[in-house]
Amino acid sequence: MAQGTVQVTHTGTSRWRRRTGEYASLAAALEAAADGDVLTVAPGTYRENLVVQRSVTLRGPEGSPGSVRIAPADGVPLTVRASAVVQDLHVEGQDGAAPALLVEEGTPELLDIRVVTRSAAGIEVRAGARPTVRRCTVDNPAGIGVAVLDGGGGVFEECEVVAAGQAGVAVRGGAHPRLERCRIHHASGAGLSATGENTAVEALSCEIYEVRGSGVQITGRATAHLTDCDVHRTTADGVTLDTDAVLTLADCRIHDIPENAVDLRSRSVLTLTRTTVRQFGRNGLSVWDPGTRVDANQCEIFDSTGDYPAVWVSDGATAVLDSCRVHDVPDALFVLDRGSRADVVDSDLSQVRNTAVSVSDGATAQLDDCRIRDAATGAWFRDHGSGGTLNNCTVDGTQTGVIVTKGADPTIERCTVESPAEAGFYVSAGGRGTFLGCRVTGSGGYGFHVIDGSRTTLKKCRTERCARGGYEFAEGSDAAPGTGPVVEECTSDESGGLTPPAARETAVQTADRSPGLLGAIPGQRTTEQEPLLAAQPEPPARTSKAVLGELDALVGLDSVKREVRALTDMIEVGRRRRQAGLKAASVKRHLVFTGSPGTGKTTVARLYGEILASLGVLEKGHLVEVSRVDLVGEHIGSTAIRTQEAFDRARGGVLFIDEAYALSPEDSGRDFGREAIDTLVKLMEDHRDAVVVIVAGYTAEMERFLSVNPGVASRFSRTITFSDYDPDELLRIVEQQADEHEYRLAPGTAEALLTYFTAIPKGPAFGNGRTARQTFEAMVERHASRVAQVEEPTTDDLTLLYAEDLPGSS
Repeated sequence: MAQGTVQVTHTGTSRWRRRTGEYASLAAALEAAADGDVLTVAPGTYRENLVVQRSVTLRGPEGSPGSVRIAPADGVPLTVRASAVVQDLHVEGQDGAAPALLVEEGTPELLDIRVVTRSAAGIEVRAGARPTVRRCTVDNPAGIGVAVLDGGGGVFEECEVVAAGQAGVAVRGGAHPRLERCRIHHASGAGLSATGENTAVEALSCEIYEVRGSGVQITGRATAHLTDCDVHRTTADGVTLDTDAVLTLADCRIHDIPENAVDLRSRSVLTLTRTTVRQFGRNGLSVWDPGTRVDANQCEIFDSTGDYPAVWVSDGATAVLDSCRVHDVPDALFVLDRGSRADVVDSDLSQVRNTAVSVSDGATAQLDDCRIRDAATGAWFRDHGSGGTLNNCTVDGTQTGVIVTKGADPTIERCTVESPAEAGFYVSAGGRGTFLGCRVTGSGGYGFHVIDGSRTTLKKCRTERCARGGYEFAEGSDAAPGTGPVVEECTSDESGGLTPPAARETAVQTADRSPGLLGAIPGQRTTEQEPLLAAQPEPPARTSKAVLGELDALVGLDSVKREVRALTDMIEVGRRRRQAGLKAASVKRHLVFTGSPGTGKTTVARLYGEILASLGVLEKGHLVEVSRVDLVGEHIGSTAIRTQEAFDRARGGVLFIDEAYALSPEDSGRDFGREAIDTLVKLMEDHRDAVVVIVAGYTAEMERFLSVNPGVASRFSRTITFSDYDPDELLRIVEQQADEHEYRLAPGTAEALLTYFTAIPKGPAFGNGRTARQTFEAMVERHASRVAQVEEPTTDDLTLLYAEDLPGSS
């Protein structure tokens, strides 16, 4: 039974008639109404299922919003099948299989309606209906907020979905609505979803937030265009595209997303213009599958809250970034898998904690006129088939500018690497690459560092102010004859020395053609020339007795010498017992060296490797020295690669890991050092006879390292402690240095050195033997300054070091 009365007013155009009537129910009033009638509903609750089939106005009383409740027990509370006006009503539904407000035909206006319901949908638009919906609110925790289906359309202006048990707004079946200045929030499904061929949705100045699914979900050949919209605070991805979906985002803002800000797959196409993506937990842009493509222009991706690359392109997808900025992220751009491609033009990649650009598994990346700043690695081409081009780019403030490894073959043209901490360009593990007209300035390491016989081409390159040298070419243990870099018309301003690897065709010129860093490299080889250094025989291997003699000659280290000799004796006797057909005790050759810097740990490790080679335990006995930075990569998986590469370089010799405790920091959290340890332990087990591993560091830190890593501790036979040098031993080191360099200590100088070494602070900065050598070098410099003023110095003048040559002497 209806509560209250309904007043119906009809204004006719013929005879200027006016008639008014009152009806006991809304259904009766609607039945009696004609097109153009105005039905003003008195306040109350109406338990009726209303159907509006004429172009009437149905409204509640002015000044009393929400006072008219349409609330039947089941079914659809309000159905509109005409171009009517419905205003100021409160609609409530209870039928989980039906919508609360259904628009099936016409172009009605729905104004200031509040739908509070537990229905299949709050508002549903079907078929050819084209409503204009203004200032309406939907609260439907049981189903969809607004559903536009089966070719429906219309305009929704300033509407709000305050709660939805499924999608906030769902569009499918060829529907094509337009949303303007709408808000969608607290939905348990996607905020805005569109699916199906010929389905399209347009949103202008809308906000989607507090959504348990994706903010925007476009699938199944649907299209969408969002302009000036905000998507934020979702629990799933911000924007999801799948299966031939097409989406355009212009001037939008996507932020505070715990997963991928934008994820697209299966031939979907996304265009972003002047859009910002920030505060995302996984990828800012995640692009998958052949045919999938994203085009971003003047966009900004920044402020990642997770540990994943900002832009991820894989499985044959394509990404284009034009005039974009990517910054304050763990990694900027990762391109993976054959067929995947990224084109980056006139863009900035900065404040990147790990790698700015990573290309792997056969993918391709092309960067033109880009700027990479403040990253651990500028660009890393990782493996066979991976390549592309860096053209006219600058890389500034990185650890390493560009890395090429494992057969990758990029082309780097007219690029500049400024102030790298380690190397400008680093090529190893069979990497290739062509470097044309590139430049490295202010490197803390080498300009171009090419190792392992990598077949790299350098043409018209230039290095300036590189601390360790402009060009370094080192053969690896696995380098094949005739491999190595080809260098043409390259120049450098350095003046250090360089010994190039054997059998290499190179043509490097210094700017002034004078001997220097590159002076040892000849001009272009002609047919008459012999291969470079081919006639130089390898030095014969020393016997264990000769190497032990060098160990004994070292100053101090008495306990260390005893430990090494005891270990050597065990190995030698074991070898002889096996030759005699007897059982031999198994000797674990891996060692732990503990002690302060400068106590000879690296020197003893080198001699130990040579001893094992002389005994036939190791094939080569060479030393490969690494630290955390050489083993730990910037993302999941890269650490295992780096550790494997270091282990392979040490194959047949000794892998010496300095400051090994840094692989397991006390506040490790998600630190990748653990991955290095796990990889190392497995390699030691799988290749137990190929490499000897020595871990070294401060005594207390190494004790902690071994205690928290029992898997590591079990693989080492013994710990050898290197004690600090006392003043007498430091004096003997200086005396050895003086004798080696043909200097003598004048009377009283030895006593002055003892006093100096006794007084010098023995804190963390104390370098032990290194301090002694530095003291000798300082004395030589002061001696040179003094003797340079003597016009005709005697032999004593040229060789004697006095107490006043000590650092700090007046």
